[in-house]
Amino acid sequence: MKTTVRVLDTPQLLASVDELADLLTDSVDDGASIGFLAPLDRAAAVAWWRERADGVAAGRLAVWAALRGDRVVGTVSLAFPDKPNSRHRAELVKLMVHREARGSGLGRRLLTVAEDAAVAAGITLLHLDTETDSPAEHLYRSAGWTRAGVIPDYAASPAGVLRPTTLYYKRVGEGGAAGVGAVAGADAGVVAGAGAEADLETGALTR
Repeated sequence: MKTTVRVLDTPQLLASVDELADLLTDSVDDGASIGFLAPLDRAAAVAWWRERADGVAAGRLAVWAALRGDRVVGTVSLAFPDKPNSRHRAELVKLMVHREARGSGLGRRLLTVAEDAAVAAGITLLHLDTETDSPAEHLYRSAGWTRAGVIPDYAASPAGVLRPTTLYYKRVGEGGAAGVGAVAGADAGVVAGAGAEADLETGALTR
């Protein structure tokens, strides 16, 4: 079954919070360090996704969902600064792939979707942080991201153990700065078919 990746507007995000919450809890249960401790209560996961709706409505956040049929099996987001001197950049956050959907290149596809949408909107610089020595680091390096440095004891793992975080950035386009929320209005819908590169069996790649 092919996987469709589409950007979510506010009503679509709210309609998908249950499935997105399942994806979030699956990632935390699998040990992903994405801001939560295990076990993550499902109600808390639903509430967290509902809180993202305000950011989407205001243009501070763009969220994509990967769907196989009607089921959400992956997601990625771009967060935009609201200061006038930083509207040329965005942060890649919450890149997640459900355990049952790994091995088909979906992590790579989601990363490409976000990068392409950023370029289309005039964003010229992306940045992210991810757990040091995680499989995600190979994905980002192979996709042309540059390692900026490591912060020790930056965040606790789901088990509560402090772990270092590696910062990455990527220059993705040329031209002027984009307005906040420009990516959310871009034509970012794509279809991820068979034969994509492996996603390294990684469930959650960015915090």
